[in-house]
Amino acid sequence: MSREHLAVVGAGPVGAVLALAAAQRGFRVTLIEADQAVDENPRAATIHPSTLEMLDVVGLADEVVRLGLVARYFDHWDRPTRALTARLDHQLLADVTRFPFVVQLEQHKLVERALERLAEFGDADVRRGTRALDLRQDAAGVTLLVEEAGVETELQADVVIGTDGARSTVRKALGIEFEGYTWPERFLVLTTAFDFEAEFGCSYRNYFSDPEEWVNLFKVPGEEPGGRWRAVFPAPTGQEDDEALSDDAVRERLARLSLHGNPADQLLHRKSYRVHQRVAASFRDRRVFLAGDAAHANNPIGGLGLNCGIHDATEFVRALADVSAGASPGLLDAYAERRKTLNVEFVQQQTIANKKRLEESDPVKRASAQEAMAALAADPERARAFLLRTSLLESVDKSRALV
Repeated sequence: MSREHLAVVGAGPVGAVLALAAAQRGFRVTLIEADQAVDENPRAATIHPSTLEMLDVVGLADEVVRLGLVARYFDHWDRPTRALTARLDHQLLADVTRFPFVVQLEQHKLVERALERLAEFGDADVRRGTRALDLRQDAAGVTLLVEEAGVETELQADVVIGTDGARSTVRKALGIEFEGYTWPERFLVLTTAFDFEAEFGCSYRNYFSDPEEWVNLFKVPGEEPGGRWRAVFPAPTGQEDDEALSDDAVRERLARLSLHGNPADQLLHRKSYRVHQRVAASFRDRRVFLAGDAAHANNPIGGLGLNCGIHDATEFVRALADVSAGASPGLLDAYAERRKTLNVEFVQQQTIANKKRLEESDPVKRASAQEAMAALAADPERARAFLLRTSLLESVDKSRALV
């Protein structure tokens, strides 16, 4: 397979990091994106130790740490009693990674840094305002049909990878099923400048279990000196956005999360979105591949989706470079099979378990789960094993073993 030209569809964090890694390996890269500007809406913001190691390889880790909030700990809470159930310490991983912490950083800032680096490569072309419409492929390469400024044109490439999100045009053009399901409730994200750390001494990452209304609460740098906090809630099934995001509903929801004052008084943003647990039936069709949300989608509890996508990106580029250098083409089949397996075994299972833990309604099961989490956090060996899995370091080790 030629090493000459890779077309990447979708310039989110996965596509941007993938394009940069490919350019650094000597590929000619075309990165196409339908939007004219980087999307700054609240999206993923948690970067795990395993992913920081991969970003270090492409020269982005130090910048990510500088721009982000270093989160050594994350907390599990019982929301009805406001009791801290467990605090997990990433420092337990210091013997296996030089990044024994999570970095909280909005994904658009990672995209911007990756694109700045990509611009340094003369053989890298970023085409914004360019929408992929369809594709066809043969033994000679792939032809992408794209639309730019209302004009349809064709783009030729040796290899194409779709990193264009859960509604991926590339995946649909290939006719690949997106297997799984959509959760019945929508997720609400409310962003505020209210200082929850001062309110009750929480870490930057918090998970509140509650059979009535669980909450994820985490801090991001934002643009303000004091940063900002995002609170993620489930919307009642059947409740329309107009009601769930109304001023009264937002005030009531946020008031229940604090003891002093109402975080809604400092509200910065509100949104809702559908949440999926889906995995593509295949991550490859001949010369066309899938990565990131185009290949898999999951609920955000645990912050694993973005991280798994960047793992896809770095593994894909490594496999493609090896094949271009003369290694067996079977490495690319192995990539596609391995990444699907690891997503199912780690990301899907972990995020589903995370959600079930937070929303458990049976009093006996809730108490048992909280006792188990407290006991785990108090045992360094068990806590370390848990962190190896939640940080995807265990997934990386398994990936290496599968290779």
